[in-house]
Amino acid sequence: MSADVLAPASTEVHVEEAGDHGPLLLCLHGIGSSSAAFAPQLAELSSHARVVAWDAPGYAMSPDPEVALTLDDFADTAAGLIRERGGSAHVLGVSWGGVIALRLAARHPDLVASVIVADSSAGSGTDSAKAAGMRARATELAELGPRAFAEARGPRLVSPGAPDELVRRVVDTMAASVRLPGYAYAAESMASADLRAELPSVAAPSLVLCGDQDTVTGIETGQVLAGSLRKTAFVIVKDAGHLANQEQPGRFNAWVLSHLRITARIPEQELFPCR
Repeated sequence: MSADVLAPASTEVHVEEAGDHGPLLLCLHGIGSSSAAFAPQLAELSSHARVVAWDAPGYAMSPDPEVALTLDDFADTAAGLIRERGGSAHVLGVSWGGVIALRLAARHPDLVASVIVADSSAGSGTDSAKAAGMRARATELAELGPRAFAEARGPRLVSPGAPDELVRRVVDTMAASVRLPGYAYAAESMASADLRAELPSVAAPSLVLCGDQDTVTGIETGQVLAGSLRKTAFVIVKDAGHLANQEQPGRFNAWVLSHLRITARIPEQELFPCR
């Protein structure tokens, strides 16, 4: 099912939801995507959790923000979705979504039961060249338009061996999701983010995943990120690029379920009912 939710500061966001029992799993997409990126998780993980995937403010079916948003604003909007549903959430963030998830965990520790970060980093603000490249993306989007922008960027997000159908889906999702000014706000939030100082303060248990063929962030970046967190496990997802949750959903989901079994105490028979 889908819904439109009014979050803090009158920031309205569209969400896709599936599942009616178990822990809350909030999914935050990457900078060039939308809730559509979590179709494999909404389909499979909803047997074990209440899965909510957002279109970030200014993306896809979510309205454009009335004011410029910072990383804190994106995190606070996500916090509003959790509060609306009561209790706390296990927060799954991919790439930029992972940066939001980590800021959310540091800023609202009472709302985050655990963090699952995939193909992410401590932010582009850790390197001046990366920050400049991130800020330049808004101009590129304005000049090319969403479709050409997606066709140039989308294929880089999966492994060389990814099926054509997946590449088309990634490109189509990006083309339908990104627009200004929302993308510019997201890019600036990523460019200015440097979470290195706050990562050790994240108390929630975490799982860090990275595709073995991710050339956008890379395994080394994932290892550094995992090493900076207090309670963490690090997993390399075989045969996957930057979008491991889409390219290898079976392997990715199995690791997420294993993490939830430990952190949310989901009984093992619920995870593997056929055994």
